Amino acid sequence: MTGDRARRRPRLPLRPPAWTATLRWKAAAFIAGMCCALAALLGVLVHVAVTNQTVGQARDRALSRLDDATEQYEAGGRLGPGAGIDPPDLPRRLRELAVGGERGTMVGDHDRTPTVWAAGPADGGRAIAVQVDYAQGARTIDGLDRAILGSSVLAIGATLLVGSFAVTRVTRRLHLTARVARRISAGDLDARVNDPRTRDPDRHQDEVATVSGALDTMASSLQGKLLSEQRFTADVAHELRTPLTGLHAAAELLPPGRPTELVRDRVAALRTLTEDLLEISRLDARTERVDLDAVRLAPLAERVVRMVRVPGATVELVVVRDLVVDTDGRRLERVLGNLVANALKHGAPPVVLTVDGPVITVRDHGPGFPDYLVEHGPQRFRTEGTSKGHGLGLTIALGQAQVVGAVLTFTNAADGPGAVATLILPDGEEPSGGEEPSGGEEAPGGEGPSRGKEPPGGTPDEGHA
Repeated sequence: MTGDRARRRPRLPLRPPAWTATLRWKAAAFIAGMCCALAALLGVLVHVAVTNQTVGQARDRALSRLDDATEQYEAGGRLGPGAGIDPPDLPRRLRELAVGGERGTMVGDHDRTPTVWAAGPADGGRAIAVQVDYAQGARTIDGLDRAILGSSVLAIGATLLVGSFAVTRVTRRLHLTARVARRISAGDLDARVNDPRTRDPDRHQDEVATVSGALDTMASSLQGKLLSEQRFTADVAHELRTPLTGLHAAAELLPPGRPTELVRDRVAALRTLTEDLLEISRLDARTERVDLDAVRLAPLAERVVRMVRVPGATVELVVVRDLVVDTDGRRLERVLGNLVANALKHGAPPVVLTVDGPVITVRDHGPGFPDYLVEHGPQRFRTEGTSKGHGLGLTIALGQAQVVGAVLTFTNAADGPGAVATLILPDGEEPSGGEEPSGGEEAPGGEGPSRGKEPPGGTPDEGHA
């Protein structure tokens, strides 16, 4: 049965190596093919022309000697060397032509030597024939063929070298343009190709320079629009802070009651939105600076669990392996706090925060992330269905993660329902002894659960909060 399955297994098609898809290889193959075709065509033409000329001269000499031999034979004289009546080596077709009353020539061999035969009719149904040595002409043609082959190989090699050099210059510029395009797509709007051919407007540009110039123009236009939007967002958020502060103070003076609670709730939401917009504008402007410190991850995760509270919901903290990393503790708390808050708000319990060395994951058991978020990342002010919120929490988490040099990815769980946010920090070092480096200020609320910390002896243990 196993043998039958092995025989029925379809064969995978052979795929050429990756380098064969490059423009340089394709250009080299095209140039080589064209050079070979051109060399073959020219070689055949030269070979045919020289062969016709050499054979024609040998045929003329053979016919001239045939005329002399025919005159001697008709005069009753003795035939000279290389002439005879019905010689045994005379080709059969040429003999039949001569016996039929016509004269002709044919290239053949005589004693393994290239020979040109000429024959004509003689009396008694016989043929008179002469032979001319053609060895020198054959050697001339052979030498010409070798010269054509050698010169063709040299010409193809030289053309390939020159063509590869020219194509390499073009592909190098294309690779530079592609690298700049990838940098722009990654968020580096200051990246430019700066092709020198595009700086002089009076200079003629090739297609690569045109593409490079178009990419630089697009990047400049995009950068200008984004900077304008960032300034607008920052200005609006900044201008809203003062009236919102006054509105918040006024709301605190209102008499107790349901309307007052609604006003205070909406004012708080507006203040949170304004602060989020200011934070996003700073992230977009890349003005944030990292305050690095040695941070122990397990205590920091415990503080996040204690700070993020939702009525009726709990967060389970699992510490597989604690680690000390050089990072900005405040920003890391911000990232984890937004991830946990998003899981509590849009997911379903249980919500699990796992610390496994430099890898921190936040998982819930809800419907999972939307497809657009998994494929393209979080988008501002976009939420699914009737979900409450402004869609800024994950955007801020992603931006702060990039500031501290971490990688934040969003996926859906493969072993069941739920969304998984994975934060990968730069590698740190294992904590030693009982020393706990500072990871930021302790959150209000007193001591939290201690089962998530590493027990004495250095063996990690799972804990819950």
